[in-house]
Amino acid sequence: MKQPNVVFVFGDQWRAQATGYAGDPNVQTPNLDRFAQESLNFTTAVSNCPVCSPWRATLMTGQYPLTHGVFVNDVPISSQPKYLAECFGEAGYDTAYIGKWHIDGHGRSAYIPRQRRQGFEYWKVRECTHDYNESFYYADDPEKLWWEGYDAVAQTRDAQAYLQGRRGEKPFLLILSWGPPHDPYQTAPEAFRRLYDAGRIELRPNVPESLATQARQALAGYYAHCSALDWCFGELLRTLDECGLSEDTLLVFTSDHGDLLGSHGGWNKQRAWDESILTPLLLRYPARFGRAARRIETPINSPDLMPTLLGLAGLPIPATVEGHDFAPFLRGESAPPDTRALIELPVCFHQYAYYRGGRDWRGLRTARYTYVIHREGPWMLYDNAADPCQLQNLVDHPDYAALQAELDADLRRRLATRSDDFTAGAVLLQRAGYRVDARGDPVYDP
Repeated sequence: MKQPNVVFVFGDQWRAQATGYAGDPNVQTPNLDRFAQESLNFTTAVSNCPVCSPWRATLMTGQYPLTHGVFVNDVPISSQPKYLAECFGEAGYDTAYIGKWHIDGHGRSAYIPRQRRQGFEYWKVRECTHDYNESFYYADDPEKLWWEGYDAVAQTRDAQAYLQGRRGEKPFLLILSWGPPHDPYQTAPEAFRRLYDAGRIELRPNVPESLATQARQALAGYYAHCSALDWCFGELLRTLDECGLSEDTLLVFTSDHGDLLGSHGGWNKQRAWDESILTPLLLRYPARFGRAARRIETPINSPDLMPTLLGLAGLPIPATVEGHDFAPFLRGESAPPDTRALIELPVCFHQYAYYRGGRDWRGLRTARYTYVIHREGPWMLYDNAADPCQLQNLVDHPDYAALQAELDADLRRRLATRSDDFTAGAVLLQRAGYRVDARGDPVYDP
């Protein structure tokens, strides 16, 4: 079979629930909804460490955060992995990256030289910004170049131009990384903001009444970003069709982590609730799987993404990868390689600082259950089939004692296998040589 092109598209902080096809009663995502009808839909796609930089470093290495060293934001990878783009490049692929990077660790507006691009050739990137309407990037030299208007639209146009320039002589890996729907929430183009009336937003049952007004206002803006990106995704689909690339392209839509947006009384991410750790994940590869919708409830974890992409492309998986290759399972050749996803927050920093009730944690997310511990003992146990909004914490409930004991033993076995002794986050920062700023955030000084 011909080697597939790979187009990997992701937003920042797009929680799994926030699409029409996932059942959200508020958001308008018609293009993604149609795409889901001809894709593999991973309903339990897990963000192992629900923070921007750790997930991105895991995507590029196939390693867990305590291995690659990016267990907080704004620090560089410290391991010596074979990177995703290097693997594809060595197999004869052209490689391209457009948008937000956030794993260089030398400053959010700093130029990233070629030797720190991890094998990507075509390059229009900025380390990190959330000013989506005044957004610059770098290409092959330190000159600042500016995206016109809302950067996700301009970045999508650039990705379309890249696709239109393909002549079929070489396969390619294209990654498009959008900054939205990450806050600030009220900065999507006006046409998309007009789609949402905050007063009509239907809240999840786990949003406390004290936050209802604030949550509706935030969600209206958040959904506007989602709808803008849905429009962008529709443009990519159109271009793939027009260029005759759709059949032989492995097209992925996902996100790095979710966003609480008032659920469970919290904001942003870093907690183990599903609004934070679950992401959308759709995969379409017509030449291999056809165009029939298929739901996959088996959890797939963020370290599994790199080896699965390589496996589906028929490429070797480096020995440095720690995740599982799901390709044989997806092709119906084997059972799933794992049915429990390890989740973790090695360091709890300013958004959920300790004085606000935050804590470091480790846990497991199965197709049905969530189990989480902190250093003092069990913290969360949810039956997500019976309680999808995670309103009833079953830790130490007598009816679930046997399940809790079994999950606890499995989690601690997995941590021991990874030599993770659940060291305090402050100690991990000290070991890594990071100082801490006035907000309690780790700072890397290159």
